[in-house]
Amino acid sequence: MSPRNTTVSIAVPLLNEEAVLPQLLARLRELLAAIPGGPHEIVFVDDGSTDRTFEMLRAATQEDSRITALSLSRNFGHQAALCAALDQAHGDVVVLMDGDLQDSPDAVHRMLDAYHRGYDVVYAVRTRRKESLLLRACYHLFYRVIGKLAEVKLPHDAGDFCLMSRRVVDELNAAPERHRYLRGLRAWVGFKQIGIPVVRAARKEGESKYNWRRLFKLASDGIFSFSVVPLRAAALLGGITLLGSTLWAMFIVGARLFFDHSPQGFTALAVSISFFSGVQLLFLGVIGEYVGRIYEEVKGRPKYIVQQVAKCLRPWTPNTPAPIESFTGITGGGVLENR
Repeated sequence: MSPRNTTVSIAVPLLNEEAVLPQLLARLRELLAAIPGGPHEIVFVDDGSTDRTFEMLRAATQEDSRITALSLSRNFGHQAALCAALDQAHGDVVVLMDGDLQDSPDAVHRMLDAYHRGYDVVYAVRTRRKESLLLRACYHLFYRVIGKLAEVKLPHDAGDFCLMSRRVVDELNAAPERHRYLRGLRAWVGFKQIGIPVVRAARKEGESKYNWRRLFKLASDGIFSFSVVPLRAAALLGGITLLGSTLWAMFIVGARLFFDHSPQGFTALAVSISFFSGVQLLFLGVIGEYVGRIYEEVKGRPKYIVQQVAKCLRPWTPNTPAPIESFTGITGGGVLENR
């Protein structure tokens, strides 16, 4: 597809980002102005903010009809907000990015160049992260662990910042699962993919919404969604334990029959029972993670619920206010019909 015939959607989830939002809007408007073709759009998803984020987004939609703003009924989580943005993006290509400006919008030009060379997915490989040493080490370890465990090839150090073609987005939107790890689903879909190096900058304003609990949940969603290795590890350890206990029983019986001596060792017995009881509880927890995810999927609840959508009614002209149209009560997977 010719660059002049390509429409681009920028999809951005937000949570309490009123401090950085003015800079973000200015950068994204500059980006769209520099991209040929169109009409382009920006889809913001407010994931249950408690500050003025959605109020500021409503004002932005009045100034610029290229902007659509969705407000979710509560905080459904980063991955659910990304899914909501994907559901409402209509461009030939969709760029997913966070609203903290740690991933520079300038990289979108290189992503578009790769797309026009025939790539359906162009993802950012984060380099020189401007974060704490502990956090960088955890990210480094996680990407390599999940890369070894996953049944599909997952690229190292590739976050959610990416460009995807329309056919990739349609396949992602059609996937019914609730516990989503979009970086993994993006790789699972397939098609022609390439990574480009992008410097991970420090946060411009505000604070990160990914605390350690949320990071752990994202990591567990990735591992349990794309690997059954933990279950196989339980079976392997069970087999090794069975073999060891069989050999130990043979030794005890042989000692009793041929040497008239029963081995002593209350301490060793107590330690062994405690150890294997802990192992059993650990793997019961692992099995519980899989069962819990099955339980969540079977209930069939929507991934998110949209409380309100704001967008401009008139075609975009710079600095021309226009009336706002609002929708309410859209559930996960729904698409705005009267666009």
